[in-house]
Amino acid sequence: MLNTELRSKKGGTLNNSSKSENETLSYGDVGFLLFLTLINVLNYIDRQLLPYFANWIVPELGLSNTEFGLLSGLVFIFFYAIFGVFMGAVADRMNRTRLISYGLGFWSILTAVSGAAKGFLSLAVPRLFIGIGESVLTPAAMSILGDRFPQRWRGMALGVFGMGPAIGIGASLFIVAYLEPILGWRGCFYLLGSIGVILAAVMFFLTETPRGENFKHDHKKISLQSILTALRHELKSSPALLITMIGSMFYMMIIGASGFDMLWFVSERGFDKNEIAGLISWFAVAGGVIGNLVGGYGSDIFIRKTGVGRPFFLALILFILTPLNLFYRLIEPENILFMVGIFTVFFQMGCFYGPCFGTIQDLVSPSNRGVVTGMMVMMLQLVAGISMFIAGVMIDLLVQSNTPNPYSKTLLFFTIVSFVSIPLFYWAGQISKR
Repeated sequence: MLNTELRSKKGGTLNNSSKSENETLSYGDVGFLLFLTLINVLNYIDRQLLPYFANWIVPELGLSNTEFGLLSGLVFIFFYAIFGVFMGAVADRMNRTRLISYGLGFWSILTAVSGAAKGFLSLAVPRLFIGIGESVLTPAAMSILGDRFPQRWRGMALGVFGMGPAIGIGASLFIVAYLEPILGWRGCFYLLGSIGVILAAVMFFLTETPRGENFKHDHKKISLQSILTALRHELKSSPALLITMIGSMFYMMIIGASGFDMLWFVSERGFDKNEIAGLISWFAVAGGVIGNLVGGYGSDIFIRKTGVGRPFFLALILFILTPLNLFYRLIEPENILFMVGIFTVFFQMGCFYGPCFGTIQDLVSPSNRGVVTGMMVMMLQLVAGISMFIAGVMIDLLVQSNTPNPYSKTLLFFTIVSFVSIPLFYWAGQISKR
């Protein structure tokens, strides 16, 4: 187990990716991982506050489903996705801890500004620029973890970091259920922004992790051509990487559309808006944390025992959960499987992170990990944002045509489309055998 392999190191010296499979981890490695995970938690709290406060923000600001879909999706995703690739290239060239600090401070200030919104435009503008700040974290953090942890622990490390979405989602729902009655939705935005600024100051003073021994510093200026050249080289070298990316895009379609889940729970499943937020917060944390451990550490064990790529492991999990994912959208809340379905949704979201991003760290050279991770983030977020927007348009059209259960029908459609990811992950795992 991990605890048996922990040894303290003089001065907390940082490790790089040249560690052999037999070398141990330090307590500093684990501490740094947990701090990055805390920042990732805050990242997802900030990101999810808007959709989870939908039942307050939509009526107060007079938003339509289409406008809300834009705010939760494309408005945020546009800069987040575009700058994700650019920030990945920056992370491959500069001090990554400082880069994360700058991004965290920037998006936290804008989160606080969002709390003062009076309408669509005054909420859309800070959401646009929050995307720039948040685009820094994933490529820079993944690059650091790829250098700091050897392959035998890489899936575990990325799985722990990947708990950020699960814990962040759960914490967001906790805030909605228990802090909103005290602070109001605006006060919650102010609070989260203040916490982010404090964490950014701490991150600024942490030491950078040395790059892997195969790292080649690129002194060329960052340009679209240099980014495209790096991406072309990595994708051409590894078809499994390309197929994993495509499979991940299909998987993200339901993740994007699920931004309407809170409105679905209240309008079509009859839950109280505070009650359902509090209930789901526990499912989100439990399912997400367990899912990240299963996906991350499970994929580590799977690749060691079988030599088959991590995406294959993810395909098996998604295939097993497919029937319940469909049934969950069709049954009434009184059925016990409805609650099991809520848990399953967050469990499989957690399982996704370690195998998906672990595959990038396994297959991509240290010199290009940041830019490829940024590319993956861009693709996933664009798909999620577009799916959110299309889902909003579909719901509005179904409402206008007096179609019953418009949220249920829309979410079921995106659930079915996301199943295309399963054969793609299976294929990617097969062709990436060691």
